[in-house]
Amino acid sequence: MTRILTAAFLAAVAIATPALAQSPTPDQPPLLPDVQAPTEYLSIGLGAGITADYEGSDEYRIIPGAILRAKTNGISISSRGTYLYADVIDTGRKVDFDAGPIIGVRLNRTGKIKDDLVDRLDDRKVAFEVGGFGGVSIKAITNPYDSLSFRMDAVKDVGNAHESWVFTPSVDFGTPLSLQTFVGASVSADFTSDKYARYYFGIDADDALASGLPLYTPEGGMKSWQLSLLASQSLSGDLRKGWALFGTGSFKRLVGDFKGSPIVADRGSATNWFGAVGVGYSW
Repeated sequence: MTRILTAAFLAAVAIATPALAQSPTPDQPPLLPDVQAPTEYLSIGLGAGITADYEGSDEYRIIPGAILRAKTNGISISSRGTYLYADVIDTGRKVDFDAGPIIGVRLNRTGKIKDDLVDRLDDRKVAFEVGGFGGVSIKAITNPYDSLSFRMDAVKDVGNAHESWVFTPSVDFGTPLSLQTFVGASVSADFTSDKYARYYFGIDADDALASGLPLYTPEGGMKSWQLSLLASQSLSGDLRKGWALFGTGSFKRLVGDFKGSPIVADRGSATNWFGAVGVGYSW
């Protein structure tokens, strides 16, 4: 896992509860009052998290992070870790198409590694990635404010790092539980090329000589799958404005040749966890 704060901070994903699908009784007020979602907004936040030292490591470190979420003139902008997304389609309908550009950086193995043998391998360059995403969101399934989304992200390194594509299909479902509370869940997977696999998980002759790890030439394909959870609690009484606390966590599992790499199988772990907490403000 890259040393960044994951996109789960801002992903509109959630776990629905059966109570949301039930009509309130006469002595029970609605959990979700009839309010209008803002057509323009700005949210920023700061937090700290714990993440794997590198993707496939069994060592962890604490990292800082920042988030951004905004909408203006029908364009929604959000940060997901070190990536910025801009959704340029805004139909306002129950079935809404999502599409736009992505730009960001990948920081995996770009600095000091805690494991002495893995640290002897050549550092990897920062990958500058650009691409786009497309998908569809279905709204108002259990209440007027939830959203079920199916999305495909595709980014390519345009610098001089792994020089290949990464494809990420995902399914997100999000809903507020009340005017003060939001919870969420998301499932995604990463698919990459041979070049990507060998850049981050391979061991060539020079690496083997420097580290003592065995030669390894992985092939691309499905790299990992991930489950992410999110909860946000308003401190002002309204999620649409004011201060809020958030917490997020994720479970990632490497598979295939990525799982079999010496930096994972011998020196790390195919299972990586992530957790973070923070505070944000919305206008």
